[in-house]
Amino acid sequence: MAAPVRVVLVDDHAMILAGLQAMLSGFSGRVRVIGQAAEPASATRLVTTLRPDIVLLDVRLGAHSGLDLCRSLSAAAPASRVVFLSVYDDEQYVFEALRAGAAGYLLKRVDGIELVRRLEEVAGGETVVDPTLAGRMAASVARLNRGEFWPGAHRGLTQRESEVLSLLVGGLSNRAIAGRLHLSEETVKSHLRTLYRKLEVADRAAAIAVALREGLFR
Repeated sequence: MAAPVRVVLVDDHAMILAGLQAMLSGFSGRVRVIGQAAEPASATRLVTTLRPDIVLLDVRLGAHSGLDLCRSLSAAAPASRVVFLSVYDDEQYVFEALRAGAAGYLLKRVDGIELVRRLEEVAGGETVVDPTLAGRMAASVARLNRGEFWPGAHRGLTQRESEVLSLLVGGLSNRAIAGRLHLSEETVKSHLRTLYRKLEVADRAAAIAVALREGLFR
């Protein structure tokens, strides 16, 4: 009988951590939670010490980025595979997660049986993506293969980040952008933080200036 998959949970919400612990405790013969953390520094110490098979990680950790933590863990503990467990059902987050070195991206609405099965697949060397996002990812890849790039792609912007930036240039507020793209305001803010980093700016005014200076949107 195979040994249980050893998992470290990382989420900034205590209720989520408790819920995941309770959910996975019913599958102790297949998955064993060996540690929990709520922010990057303690997560890094825990993972480098315990060397789990999988780190189950949220995209956002309060003011910190789970994507940045994933990159750090991939370097510090390459044998521990990262799986994102998120509320963000946007395929662009999946692309960002995979580029950061993750081995999976699942949504928090996943049930216990499915989560355990997916963790076992990752422990076995597979890469997993929530099925509701897989089709949209395939469509995005098809557009890329047809050469249908978008403004800002050369700066590393995803298609969604490019859409957000175009609406920013158009003068829309975060709430208006969220309504136009059918996203939550928190998702829009997360996209903005990422595109600021990629454009090497600190705020929306500077991002607009870069977009206009480089002729990304007219």
